[in-house]
Amino acid sequence: MIGLYLGVALFGYLMGSVPYGLLLTRLAGLGDIRAIGSGNIGATNVLRTGHKGLAAATLLLDALKGAVTVLLVKHFAHHGVLLSGFCAFLGHLFPIWLGFKGGKGVATGFGVFFGIAWPIGLVCCAVWLLVAFTLRYSSLSALVAYALAPFAVLYFDGPLGTEMAVIMLALVFWKHKANIKRLLAGQEPRIGKKAVA
Repeated sequence: MIGLYLGVALFGYLMGSVPYGLLLTRLAGLGDIRAIGSGNIGATNVLRTGHKGLAAATLLLDALKGAVTVLLVKHFAHHGVLLSGFCAFLGHLFPIWLGFKGGKGVATGFGVFFGIAWPIGLVCCAVWLLVAFTLRYSSLSALVAYALAPFAVLYFDGPLGTEMAVIMLALVFWKHKANIKRLLAGQEPRIGKKAVA
């Protein structure tokens, strides 16, 4: 059983560690996304290249790698479902291929939530969209959505998944620490504006 859990964890990590934003922008001839805008490999920074299609593809693929990981483990392994999702999330944050310097995990985490129980993912996305359309801050949208995620997980999945969601919440806030400082200082760029870091 230990071998199964180790295999599930490795599978999840490798699935999550694929840097789609970096790969897509390079294939499109845009260079290294880490040298653009905030330097992040996620969809929000890809959008700053001016290529909305690439940003949408990055968002979808980053979310899918979380969801597909969980769904495959649910179907074939039946054990370690939460572990696989959490490791996919960690893989995006700390990909071995990029010196463990990855994205902020928002889309991948949403995908994990969808894989665990689709209403959880739906709640997170709805909250993100609501905040994004009203206040126009991508970072704030993510922070609010993740702050509410543990409650959605508790309601739809139970306490074990809630513990995972709380850890993911802490990691997302840690990854957004520079954004939080700018939000508090009134210096955070709104969606569609250039980022400083």
